[in-house]
Amino acid sequence: MREAPAAGQVLHERRGDVAWVTLSHPGRLNAISVAMWRQLAEVFGALAHDMTLRAVVVRGASGHFAAGADIREFPRERGSFADVMHYHREVLAPALHALRDCPHPVIASIAGVCVGGGLEIASLCDLRIAAADARFGVPINRLGFPLAPDEMRGMIDLVGRAATVALLLEGRVFDAPEALRLGLLTRIVDPAELEAETEAALARVRAGAPAAARLNKQYARRLTDAAPLTEAEYQDFFSYAESRDHLEGVQAFLAGTTPTFTGD
Repeated sequence: MREAPAAGQVLHERRGDVAWVTLSHPGRLNAISVAMWRQLAEVFGALAHDMTLRAVVVRGASGHFAAGADIREFPRERGSFADVMHYHREVLAPALHALRDCPHPVIASIAGVCVGGGLEIASLCDLRIAAADARFGVPINRLGFPLAPDEMRGMIDLVGRAATVALLLEGRVFDAPEALRLGLLTRIVDPAELEAETEAALARVRAGAPAAARLNKQYARRLTDAAPLTEAEYQDFFSYAESRDHLEGVQAFLAGTTPTFTGD
């Protein structure tokens, strides 16, 4: 498939044991281009293998999270049945799956516009902290197409079938308090406090044992499956029992001290 020159970037940097991933598309409210979807898949694919990380933050540049997919690319990237299938299953889906499958705690720090593909990304994060003046929605009914299955799944998992269908049928763009009521957000804060609250949430996450955080993520997702856990899965889960961090946490509690977790 032909591609235009890359527009926008998914930037990432490491600060200690935290990875910061930034959606950046200047002048387009960080609309997510094909190149950016592919970069997002690559970035999260790499982060998943770095067991020295404690957390990941996803945010947007210049005061906005992301204004959905870059619609200017649609005539070229979604011009036929085959193109539409490729775009949604081979471009967007791998990026969303890489984010969903990240073993580390992922925090979305949301300012400004968070709609369409931006909301799909945020929905797959573990914590979603938003400025009180942020805006949300999936207004694709105005574009004449439904939300693809791999993209809808994250929304349904987060807020349920009824709320997801209502958002899609009406195509409304709504405020942060309503997003909080729907369950799309973990909390909202004054816009001036967004960065500080993101850092505070990071500190709380990083204060816990990293292996325990990964197990919580893994089995919270597994338990949405009706199939009972196998004996091998129970063995895998309780393997933390003889870990250094488990011993450290219990001993520190009994001694009234602050535990130091190493991931061991």
